[in-house]
Amino acid sequence: MSMDYALHRKSQLDTRELLLLESEVKNQGKNMFVAYILWYFLGVVGGHRFYMGKIGTAVTQLILSLTVVGLIVTGIWWIVDAFLVHSWVKQHNAEVENRVIDRIFYDRGRSPEYPI
Repeated sequence: MSMDYALHRKSQLDTRELLLLESEVKNQGKNMFVAYILWYFLGVVGGHRFYMGKIGTAVTQLILSLTVVGLIVTGIWWIVDAFLVHSWVKQHNAEVENRVIDRIFYDRGRSPEYPI
């Protein structure tokens, strides 16, 4: 989804809806700082991947880190993930935002305040 389209959708919301959107993204979204702290301290064992919901690869990193060769592999993987965490958090939060906006638009159609 393009940035212009996302901004267009948000521009159709009133103040109350924007506050609801912000609150829901904060509650359901991921925090960039937390993701990077987990990456830094628990990244070799997949802590940041567990946080981001990437359970399969997180378990793989955890199992690989139990061996010397696997630890080398996960060390390289850890460095690569440093460049990926930012986009994962942004993508996750954009998906949450879109779901909430969809729900707001849907609820408008069912409420007398916002008839379609």
